[in-house]
Amino acid sequence: MKKYGLFLGCNMPALRPDVERAIRLTLPGLGVELVDLEGSVCCPAFGTFPSSDEIASLTINAWNLSIAEAKGVDPIVECGSCYSSLRSGQTKLLEDEGKRKRVNKLLEIAGKKFEGTAKAHHMIDVLYNEVGPRKICSAITKTLGGINAVVQYPCHTLFPSEIVGFDNPGRPHMLMELVEALGANVQTFSRELQCCGGAGGFTHGAHVDAVKYAKKRFDAIKQETSAELIVVSCITCLMHLDEMQKELNKQGSGDEYSIPVFDYNQILAICMGFEPKEVASISFIPRNSILERL
Repeated sequence: MKKYGLFLGCNMPALRPDVERAIRLTLPGLGVELVDLEGSVCCPAFGTFPSSDEIASLTINAWNLSIAEAKGVDPIVECGSCYSSLRSGQTKLLEDEGKRKRVNKLLEIAGKKFEGTAKAHHMIDVLYNEVGPRKICSAITKTLGGINAVVQYPCHTLFPSEIVGFDNPGRPHMLMELVEALGANVQTFSRELQCCGGAGGFTHGAHVDAVKYAKKRFDAIKQETSAELIVVSCITCLMHLDEMQKELNKQGSGDEYSIPVFDYNQILAICMGFEPKEVASISFIPRNSILERL
């Protein structure tokens, strides 16, 4: 079995533990062993430390990577921001000896050292390139046959492509093919590569604009597709696309926006036979329309 260190980040264990459960149930069944990275902390996310203290940011980043290095594993990450933060931090530290020495001097106080040997991998990358759609297709007992879906690509896995890229940034296809492996009909639309809008504090700093931004995406989905669910592979995308529909419905009338949002590992877990209450129990937009059909 391929072995990875599971980097949870902040939001998943705090707000969406059902996604963590889905990951812990599905990956071992597909030949991926998960190792806990005890002591890991915030990635740190963009818009916090990186914008005010680069060395503090890089030290926290190196702290997380040093834990994986000590266990001899690469981190596997579901959150797009966490993934990009870890990859970007490692790149900067390996390219700048001066910053690397300053960071390691701080880590030395806690008995840790950054070597640069652990490389973060995103969940989509591992599922597509290590496991593969064919193996996933053979591992499921239920399918999304007859269900129309759209996907949300985590933007921090696409750009800057020379640092974080593993898919084609202009025409990404891996998440789409992973969803198709579950039997769904994946449809495309004009705003497919638009950021969900949930990262960087956008929602809190300019809430009205964030809602308008999200509305453009949902309107494109509704007008250009017959999507019955949205599949993501990023905890920020999951929470934001779910919550923004609730916000739009509150501002309008009725439930005009009501497309269920699933993390890929959640819908994968259900297709592998695990109980929805265990792996997909938390959402604002009801998921019954999909769960009943499965």
